[in-house]
Amino acid sequence: MLRNMKRAVRIRTGVNQDFTLLFGTETFTKLLEKWDTNFKLKIIKEAKSLTQTADLIDLLSSAEYNSDCWDSDMASLLLPVYLLPPPAGRKKSAKISASGAVDRSCCSLEEHLNRTKGQHQPFLLAVGTTRDKIHNFYIAVDKHLIPCQASSSLGAFDELFKAHFVFSLSYDEALSNVYTFLQTTVYHIDVGSVKESPRVKELRARLLNC
Repeated sequence: MLRNMKRAVRIRTGVNQDFTLLFGTETFTKLLEKWDTNFKLKIIKEAKSLTQTADLIDLLSSAEYNSDCWDSDMASLLLPVYLLPPPAGRKKSAKISASGAVDRSCCSLEEHLNRTKGQHQPFLLAVGTTRDKIHNFYIAVDKHLIPCQASSSLGAFDELFKAHFVFSLSYDEALSNVYTFLQTTVYHIDVGSVKESPRVKELRARLLNC
């Protein structure tokens, strides 16, 4: 795995190339082609039906109006964390809130440097002046930083998802419902064979039938 990651650092397009070899060009473009047209507005609508917390209100505001939180695409990609909250962990240490799970998927350089414990599952490291003005994205995994080929948050999140398959990495437990939703509903990978929670199945059915 480390050999593959080092190769991806040298070749910026490594994640995208390897994912295309695994699943083909049609699957490769699913998120980039369909998020804005098929999913984004539906996700925002679903999130508005939830109990409104301060963190959720900030994300919804960013998703609709590009506020001073994350940009619109990144905010809408983080909303499923609230629609598909972290599964109840077997261990007390595994319990985490939805807002805490959001921090598992994307963080700033300052937040990354302040982390005291390593995280083996990949996440996005965003580098910029503010959350809504990001200049570069990196996939951080196992103490390695892999430059994202994409400059947009949607493209960077797409590469983050693909990195799980390219490097044969499991999903972060706190984000497993969200990644499984993306895998089956957006990318159409292993539909019917991958284990899905009832929440994932229900959300997929609502989005695809409305």
